[in-house]
Amino acid sequence: MVRSDGRGRRRRTVELSVRAACAAVALLLIAAGCNSRDAAPLPVIAEVPDFSLVNELGRPITRGDLRGRIWVADFIFTHCAGPCPRMSAQMERIQAGVRSYDDVRLVSFSVDPERDSPPVLREYGARYHALPATWTFVTGDRRTIHRLAIDGFKLSVEDETASSPILHSTRFMLVDRVGRIRGAYDGEDEPSVRKLLADIERLRREAPVAGDPRAGAS
Repeated sequence: MVRSDGRGRRRRTVELSVRAACAAVALLLIAAGCNSRDAAPLPVIAEVPDFSLVNELGRPITRGDLRGRIWVADFIFTHCAGPCPRMSAQMERIQAGVRSYDDVRLVSFSVDPERDSPPVLREYGARYHALPATWTFVTGDRRTIHRLAIDGFKLSVEDETASSPILHSTRFMLVDRVGRIRGAYDGEDEPSVRKLLADIERLRREAPVAGDPRAGAS
């Protein structure tokens, strides 16, 4: 009986060791798969054209001011009764995830700049606890902003009519350090926003390319 118990204990020990080894291999394979997926760079969708607009502080803002930063763009307007409050709530959530990074910015462009003056945008940003160092709101010439949305970011914008409010895309657009669009995300969908946050981390790990200020750093 003693010998039988000893063999049973040894058998159980071997079985546990085999299971542990299999689990370790499985974890390594999962990690390898994740690393392989992460190694593939995000696609380059388009390049943001130059623009010259004004932020919520009344200061000029251009594409050049964002060079060297990863940024997330969306298009909203402050009196929007549709998706804008939900989009801005998600942007607030993104801000919470990136506020400690000095190389990430959030940029909300108003598609109704006549009404959305810098003071109006400051008040709107305060509702969502926007931190000026991280999240900026942009206004300016309507035609410039609409052309930027349509031709630059490939997003839809339609002017207000007697029977319809301003219509605009709810996409969040991820832009890299040299002004290239690298991803589009549903600004009202939490899983999509989680992916956006993960992709920001991927861009932060990317090696510098031509035009990135880090490429010339010693």
